Amino acid sequence: MIELTGWEPRGIPVDWSAIEGELGVPLPADYKELCEAFGGGTFSDSVSFLGRDEGISFDFLAQWRVALSVDRDSTLGYVSAVDPYAIYAPGGKGMVTWGSTEWADEYCWLIDAERPGDYPVLARSHDGGPWHWYDMSTSEFLYRVLADADFQPFGIAQYDLGTTFEPGTGCPSGGRPL
Repeated sequence: MIELTGWEPRGIPVDWSAIEGELGVPLPADYKELCEAFGGGTFSDSVSFLGRDEGISFDFLAQWRVALSVDRDSTLGYVSAVDPYAIYAPGGKGMVTWGSTEWADEYCWLIDAERPGDYPVLARSHDGGPWHWYDMSTSEFLYRVLADADFQPFGIAQYDLGTTFEPGTGCPSGGRPL
């Protein structure tokens, strides 16, 4: 991803033990590397990446907390936004969003606390269609979205948007929340 975007790694310090302690599971190693190199922000002016950010827009943990509270709010009924799944709750099994697009595509992991280290990527296109299952790393999925025009329905290379990255550091008004 660094080579693809020409990005200079930021070396962002992240307290992974605190984050993983709150989640109750370790996060994928390649995702942690992406977070430390990029932080949260936007690839190719259209793909939002949730990492660590001073603002809420691109902050992975803040976005997960909001999604979990909404998913657990019984006043909203019992339909999950990620149906047929649920938002991951510590010790359970569910989805955690790590990215999205301006077209409302969603990129998540399916996390099972009983199977730490197994993080398939689940993605759903903007039309609310079915979830697509990918047995690949976060960085491989993100790379294919940005660079592989044949990676359908999620590849954006066909639109010739370039492969840039714009950090979202501490700019809630400039970010695109999920």
